[in-house]
Formats: sequence, C-alpha cells, structure tokens
Amino acid sequence: MLHGLKLTMPKGLRLASAMPETLGRLGSLEVRLAATSREIKKAQKLRFKVFYEELSAIADIQTQMSRRDRDAFDAICDHLLVIDHDTMTKSGEPAIVGTYRLLRQDVAARYSGFYTSNEFDVGPLVARHSGLKFLELGRSCVLPPYRTKRTVELLWHGIWSYVRNHGMDVMVGCASLEGTDPDRLALPLSFLHHHARAPGEWRVAALPGRHVAMDRLPREAIDMKAALHALPPLIKGYLRIGAYVGEGAVIDRQFGTTDVMIVLPVSAISERYVNHYGVDATRYAA
Repeated sequence: MLHGLKLTMPKGLRLASAMPETLGRLGSLEVRLAATSREIKKAQKLRFKVFYEELSAIADIQTQMSRRDRDAFDAICDHLLVIDHDTMTKSGEPAIVGTYRLLRQDVAARYSGFYTSNEFDVGPLVARHSGLKFLELGRSCVLPPYRTKRTVELLWHGIWSYVRNHGMDVMVGCASLEGTDPDRLALPLSFLHHHARAPGEWRVAALPGRHVAMDRLPREAIDMKAALHALPPLIKGYLRIGAYVGEGAVIDRQFGTTDVMIVLPVSAISERYVNHYGVDATRYAA
C-alpha cells in the first residue's frame, strides 16, 4: 500500500460517469462503475471494514475517525462496484459488497504515475512496451458473505468490460499475502518465484530499498499442493487466468501484508477465460 505520497490532484472525487451504466448482472448482484462521490465514499467504507476491521491494517487518526480507507489516488481512479439489490443499507440504498480500483495509464501519466510505483519499479516495464496501454488494478475487497465464485466472476466480467471499452493491453497491480514475516510465507513466495515468475520481457522488480527475496526454498523442496493451498484466492485467480508475478516481494507494515507484483498481459489470458468473461452483459442477466 502507498502512504505519504505527494500528489497534485483535482479537487473532489473523480466520477466515473454522470449516470450509472450496468456492466453485468447475476441475480440480485450488479457490477458497474461508481457514478457519484457518495458511492466512492461507500466503497472506501467497505475497504475500511475489510482492511482495518477484518484484517490487520493499522489506521492513523484520520482513517480511524472517518472509518474510510482513502488516499489521493481515489480522486483519479475509476471504482468498480458490486452492488446487492436485495440488501438495503440504513439509508435505503442497495449495499455495495465488493470493489476494485482501476487506474488507466493515460490518467496516471497526467499526475504522479501508478500506485504500485511506490513498491515496484514499473517504469522499465512500461517503457519496454511503449505501444501498449496499461491498467492498474488495486484495493480489491469483497465482504465475507459474498466471497463466492459468482461475485468473483461478476467482478472479472466488469474488469474485462472495462478493459475492452478502453482498449487496455496489460493489467498490473500489487496482490497481498497476509503477514509481514517472509520466512513464514516461504512456501507460497517460493512457489510464485519458481513457477509463476514473469519472463524477461514482462519482468518487473521490487524497488531496491524494499526488495525481499522470494526464493526462500529450492524448487525441489516445494510441496505443490500445500503451496497452492497457502496462496490467497485472489492470487490463485490471477494465475489461473494467465498472470505472471514480478521479481521480489515488498513488506507493507501498515497493512500487515507482503506484496507481490502481478502482471497480466491481455494477450496471455487463456482463450477460454476470454470467451467466458468477454461476452455481452446480457449473459449475466438475472
């Protein structure tokens, strides 16, 4: 996670659109971009509930008082939401139960770059692929009762619709393993290093001052079944679709995590997943 970044920002929260446009539906669940600053604030409250109340992130006074996970990047990102129309909040509005934060390269370039640049040396990767459009994914979270296949599929359908709509070529972002002791995470980190590391053209390394070695176990010592079991579902999902992992991890002590870099070229996505997610929103009609 990124903290203390000085970023020149426009005033107020950037809105995805004047009117909410549905990207897909599964039963009572809808996926779309946030359309108002109120919806973005509700997504920030959801992130606080997951990162600070459920997990081990450490809140500063401002975060604790507002009970919102927020930073300067929220103002320039689009916010993907999963909304449950069968669950109403106290204000009588459908509940936001999942969210992803999306930052396009053209938007990042107008300000201070990608969020992940605080942990990983993204610049050389982007420079090597100067003809491609990058999309940064981050701040992914879903409320516990909704951590099901259908919610994940709906989120990915929303992301894929966004990728197609904006002509994006590569998705990047940090993914987290819970805990800050890399030796206790030796099995999943070593598995990622030996079996999911990006090839040279897609290689991206942790910043020198933050780099934590991932090859903590030799390849032959890895119990594949146990390693896969130890991986967070989000990382397994990325790998299943065709993502690579960068070189080295980064410890984020405020959020209590060990972060790895995910690189997912659209060209590397398995055809069956393109066929599954890259369909009309009507496929997801209730």
